[in-house]
Amino acid sequence: MKNDIHTRDDILLLVTKFYEKVRANETLGPFFNETIKDWDTHLEHLTTFWESSLFMTRKLEHKYQGNPLEAHVKVDKQFNHSITEMHFGIWLNLWYETLEELFEGEVVENAKRRARKMGTFIYLKLFEARQYSSDT
Repeated sequence: MKNDIHTRDDILLLVTKFYEKVRANETLGPFFNETIKDWDTHLEHLTTFWESSLFMTRKLEHKYQGNPLEAHVKVDKQFNHSITEMHFGIWLNLWYETLEELFEGEVVENAKRRARKMGTFIYLKLFEARQYSSDT
């Protein structure tokens, strides 16, 4: 029987295993591998993001500081606006797969919901940003 996600170490394990899959994926890998230069720092940053997102009601040692939307708009621009809904679908499927391999429980289900909502939001905002940048 698997446990639910309870600690920062659980989230670090999730994020690390997930991004191993992302980096190896032939469709997603190039975006991530060409953009991220310091993976250790990035994984810590993403761990803090997910810890903040999943454990909002806890007093946390690390607080997420960053703008995921801005980061994704920048990457989309860097890759000539080539990010599509397919990329978000692959990302979400790999997230679900990793969650289900490692854990089970309420926090896992919340992590799925949050990832789905975040992916949809960022996807829509990418296309808004493209429209805006072509207008200027």
